[in-house]
Amino acid sequence: MNRGISFEIPNSYGNHLGEILKPIDITTFSWFIGGEESYFIVDDTLGGSLFPDMVTGIDGEDLKKIIDYNKYYLIFANLKAYPKGANIIDVMSYEEYIASECQIILLVIDSVYITVYCKDLEKLKDLYDHIKRKGYKSLEYITDENDTRTRLSVW
Repeated sequence: MNRGISFEIPNSYGNHLGEILKPIDITTFSWFIGGEESYFIVDDTLGGSLFPDMVTGIDGEDLKKIIDYNKYYLIFANLKAYPKGANIIDVMSYEEYIASECQIILLVIDSVYITVYCKDLEKLKDLYDHIKRKGYKSLEYITDENDTRTRLSVW
């Protein structure tokens, strides 16, 4: 069974999170954000932290404004989507993820390596097709058979 997708994005400034999540209505979720390491771009250089602190329950509307309408540089990022009103926790294993109300996990590692887990298989296929159209490299499904990740964390 498909669990998610993995792929590589360019190591560049941009609004990559907004582009990646375009097929999903992120405004319908509340988000956990791990507050890892990513920066706004100001005058073509690194500015303040994109997510300065760990945030539990940022509204999808607010997240959309940040990731769609700003230029930023991703190094490490940990975003997890929950239905509005759900109990938001930082799930750390695939088993915790499956048992939780978390619907989507997006991890960015070393600026280019992206992993997305999604419980809704139709949304997962939409994401896969979107990423394929965007031409991102090394796109593949993460399945029960090939998932070697032991922690759903960037560290």
